[in-house]
Amino acid sequence: MNDVTRLLDAIQHGEPKAADDLLPLVYAELRHLARAKMASDQPGQTLQATALVHEAWLRLGDQSFENRAHFFGAAAEAMRRILIERARRKLAAKHGAGVPHVAVDDVEIAAPTEKDDELLAVHEALESLTAHDARKAELVKLRYFAGLTIEEAADVLRISVPTAKRDWIYARAWLFRVIQI
Repeated sequence: MNDVTRLLDAIQHGEPKAADDLLPLVYAELRHLARAKMASDQPGQTLQATALVHEAWLRLGDQSFENRAHFFGAAAEAMRRILIERARRKLAAKHGAGVPHVAVDDVEIAAPTEKDDELLAVHEALESLTAHDARKAELVKLRYFAGLTIEEAADVLRISVPTAKRDWIYARAWLFRVIQI
């Protein structure tokens, strides 16, 4: 039985000093494993192999391992999960994680105004929406310019109220995006 397997067996039997003796034996191999796992990451990353080894070591915690292969397999899996979690956090940040949520109902389309440039922006956005989806543009005109309620506009357009609500949410978000650009 090699030293790593012997120490793993001692840890399993509750020997307190065994865990302290195990880390120096496996540290270099764990760093090599971490470097291999991180080789595909892009340059300029902030996570280093040492930090990955330490995080994986903490995650391995009090688990018991049958042998050396089982230990290194679990360490590799822990490292893989750490890297996946890190990648997901980075992607989430790119896609708006942490940005406060704005309810579509709270987004206001600019009201009719005396400022010609704002009125022209709304008009151009509505023309663009008409080309994209005429019914939704008509709903905006009925609500925005005529001041109709959702129910009244749905009746004029001969669509159901839930459909009118969905169209209104979509149209407001669409116009908000176009006008903000």
